[in-house]
Amino acid sequence: MNISVIGCGYLGAVHAACMAEIGHTVVGVDVDEEKVGLLSAGQAPFHEPDFEELLAKNVDAGRLRFTTDFAEVADSQVHFIGVGTPEAADGSADMTYMTSAVQSLLPHLGKAEGHSIVVGKSTVPVGTADSIEDAVVEAGGILIWNPEFLRESFAVQDTLRPDRLVYGVSKDEERAQVSQDILDEVYANIIGAGVVRLVMDFPTAELVKVSANSFLATKISFINAMAEICDATGADVTKLAEAIGMDDRIGKKFLRAGIGYGGGCLPKDTRAFQARTEQLGLHSLDFLTAINEINDRRRNHSAELAIEALGGDVAGKKIAVLGAAFKPNSDDMRNSPALDIAKTLADAGATVVVTDPAAGPVLQRKRPEITVAANAHDAINNSEVTLLLTEWDVFKNLDPTTLAPANKIIIDGRNALDPQVWKDAGWDYYGMGRS
Repeated sequence: MNISVIGCGYLGAVHAACMAEIGHTVVGVDVDEEKVGLLSAGQAPFHEPDFEELLAKNVDAGRLRFTTDFAEVADSQVHFIGVGTPEAADGSADMTYMTSAVQSLLPHLGKAEGHSIVVGKSTVPVGTADSIEDAVVEAGGILIWNPEFLRESFAVQDTLRPDRLVYGVSKDEERAQVSQDILDEVYANIIGAGVVRLVMDFPTAELVKVSANSFLATKISFINAMAEICDATGADVTKLAEAIGMDDRIGKKFLRAGIGYGGGCLPKDTRAFQARTEQLGLHSLDFLTAINEINDRRRNHSAELAIEALGGDVAGKKIAVLGAAFKPNSDDMRNSPALDIAKTLADAGATVVVTDPAAGPVLQRKRPEITVAANAHDAINNSEVTLLLTEWDVFKNLDPTTLAPANKIIIDGRNALDPQVWKDAGWDYYGMGRS
């Protein structure tokens, strides 16, 4: 099928490459000329495992191209919208890019042979699909909502073999059936592999992503709240998490205490979801305020540990920060706990040296005022305290006996290290809720 993808950021670029990989002819549209130039050359503008290979392969094969010209989508039967919905000043979702994408797409609908369907993939406030459906229909299209559930560093896998497909369809039965049939054709290979498909109305589909992210944020902040209690009582949060995770009503995932969540989804989506419910006159999600407060406290806690370990004064002292991205196998530094902690320490007068396998070069280019080391050994050399803040394997697998700090103090912000290994090497080990 001929497919267009509107918005070629993280979501859209990965989706475009994956749709080409399963055999469709895809054109990606974005207003950023530099990004379009990189993608057209088969070069990834961000770090994501397996993505650049997939991108280059399908650009070279002629199944995938990128443009800034919306007119090039006219031959497409299916139009995916994957633009960003960043956080506005009041915490709500900024719909500027979504509104612009829809308005730019409307004049080109209905020109391809057969039905034209518009597929919303962006994370939007509930009620968005209902608010734009009439305009899409009047322009000759049919709207369906198909939210994304990408995990950064697993985005290709999550697109080609997701754990479920969600379709939000129109109240109009005929339009609902047509859009469902066409999207089934787009995803035929994926559905054929046994992926579950769930069909529901627009608002329910819009709620799935933000509900899932809010639940995950709640689970993460819960175990971090338990870490605070463990620190105060001498308990071990890792043993606690292991025990409660064996309850199949709870499960083990997202029960690792640490410095909290970051990135472009959980912080933004929880605040936007709460803002939307308040617009609806509801207080159902007031508890998310406390969830985000717990998350913020964990960042402060790690910085306070470092300051305390150095006698209350870090002025002029070298501190090594292992990690800049919000999670490993990514160069995404949006709302990164690691960078927040590094800034807090730098503001307290410390000489902070950051290293990160993927985000380091990006940080060096975009934030030249930050000292970036090529590797962990260079960052730790002559440092007074070391903080592990992003759990890259290269950091988790460090041999502490080969490192040369001025002081052997390690703060494990992700509870990713074996405390005994570091203690045996003469280091003072500080974990999160692991007294």
